[in-house]
Amino acid sequence: MQKVTFTCATCGTHNISFLQFCTDEELEKIMSAKTCTHYKKGQTIFDEDTQPLGLYCVNKGVIKLTRSNKEGKEQIIRFAKESDFLGYRALIAEEPLVASATCLEDTLCCFIPKNVFLELIDSNPEINKHMVKALSHDLGMASEKIQSLAQKSVRERLAETLLFLQQTFKNGQSDETTIAVTLPREDLANIVGTATETVIRLLTEFKNDKLIEIEGKRIRVVNKEKLEKISHASV
Repeated sequence: MQKVTFTCATCGTHNISFLQFCTDEELEKIMSAKTCTHYKKGQTIFDEDTQPLGLYCVNKGVIKLTRSNKEGKEQIIRFAKESDFLGYRALIAEEPLVASATCLEDTLCCFIPKNVFLELIDSNPEINKHMVKALSHDLGMASEKIQSLAQKSVRERLAETLLFLQQTFKNGQSDETTIAVTLPREDLANIVGTATETVIRLLTEFKNDKLIEIEGKRIRVVNKEKLEKISHASV
């Protein structure tokens, strides 16, 4: 990892994260307290079951958040990308972190110390409201994930996952059909909740049915409507 210098006022996440609600004085306080780090692909930013020391703002890159069971098997909870912030739930709840954060590509992250973040929540009602909305959104996403695992088939869940990844990781304005993050098939199976062999077989079926195109590890959605129909089959 490499320390870098980054200014909040010129940061691309400034207008779409909780930073947009900060006063100039609050931004100055964040700037004087924060540290920014460049992480290489595969590096871990923080580990589950450790005490949170602050908040992480993602400026660039893609991060996977995972939990491990008693056997040490990894379960992907969700992903984080530019403008997302991590660790806030554990900070607010005063609990250990429930997931580990690992970079799927080179990532730039800024760290805001715990005391600075909690002062912002206490003193700025708009930031407080933004965090409540973020917590509510995460709770809703978790409920949808539980419902999907309980009610949908593996085929339906894979279609749902591909659509989610395509929407979340668009490959720029020129090609929004390509999933702009490269995931090993093991990770894709982890998200769906099935064996890697099953995901490989179903991806081949989707490709033969001309729902997707595959180039190496890259996947492109070519028939979004049919994938949507498959993903909602049990709803």
